[in-house]
Amino acid sequence: MGGAKGAEKPGGADDWCYQFGNKNSFDLKAPKKSPPALRTVVFALTVMCGITICSICMKQLGSDGWSRIVKIEVAEQPCNKSTVPPSEVQFVHYPQPMTYSRCNPVRFFAIISSQRSGSGWFETLLNSHINVSSNGEIFSAKERRSNVSSIINTLDKVYNLDWNSSASKNECTAAIGFKWMLNQGLVANHANIVDYFNQRGVSAIFLFRRNLLRQLVSQLANNHDRYLKQLNGTHKAHVHTKHEAHILARYKPRLNTTSLIWQLKQADEYTRDALENLNSTHHITVYYEDLIRNRTKLFDVLDFLKVPRRKLVSRHVKIHTKPLSEQIENWDEVYSALNGTQYESFLNAADYMI
Repeated sequence: MGGAKGAEKPGGADDWCYQFGNKNSFDLKAPKKSPPALRTVVFALTVMCGITICSICMKQLGSDGWSRIVKIEVAEQPCNKSTVPPSEVQFVHYPQPMTYSRCNPVRFFAIISSQRSGSGWFETLLNSHINVSSNGEIFSAKERRSNVSSIINTLDKVYNLDWNSSASKNECTAAIGFKWMLNQGLVANHANIVDYFNQRGVSAIFLFRRNLLRQLVSQLANNHDRYLKQLNGTHKAHVHTKHEAHILARYKPRLNTTSLIWQLKQADEYTRDALENLNSTHHITVYYEDLIRNRTKLFDVLDFLKVPRRKLVSRHVKIHTKPLSEQIENWDEVYSALNGTQYESFLNAADYMI
């Protein structure tokens, strides 16, 4: 069947020719190989020449000149901000922290609250979200709020993502903030703080408690434990076990009914004035009782921060779970003092369900 096949030639240059068409169009011959000894000598001479030239150049340039030559600067790629709606540009930021690189957008926030309003529990809920980092009560340290400059420097460190805490999530952070009590330099410097928030696009989460009587009982009980340290000689403002909560809840404060209405009025006016002074910021207002009754209210906060909705969890265990009549030593006196006043609703034992 047909003629005999021609003898196959060894691969090499001839095989390479088929990549270009007719191999007869080229007359390619494999070059003759140089002796191994000659190749070794040539290679050695080349290396020696290269080393000699480099040595001469380094001596002439000096260490500074050489470092300028070998230094390679990589131009930073600008972050893509085109996907941010115009109405949100003010609140979307691209900070460049000192310890790591990132190009993900992040929003700034601050939880504005007062002591024993559920802010610790609320903050742990937010921190259970993979994209939220809230760095605690940073202005509890007096030196950070000693003057406006100290406050601004602290705020800049937080919002530049240079504040290190257990809440830091680095590249995953989409919302960064902290917890700020009204009496920690916030009310005293409210005008400067409002200007800073509005200029830097910081969003405020106002968290307060409607039942000021329950808040007062919690404050007195916390102050009592601050001095007695009932849990193995340690003061705990928040607990993680029912056993610890039971120990702290055993204390029943005795309230001064003579000044009680004045105390409640002062607390109410203090909060109202603060809200009025901070009202021009971008904010959302939530109440502790609403969060207790309906956990889906937390979704309103997540939507406000523009982070994905997800279930939030906390290890905090509530300390005072009983009706106020079982938590105040002189309950009958307190009831008589508040009954028929504007604070009568605080006496309601079923103001929220646990």
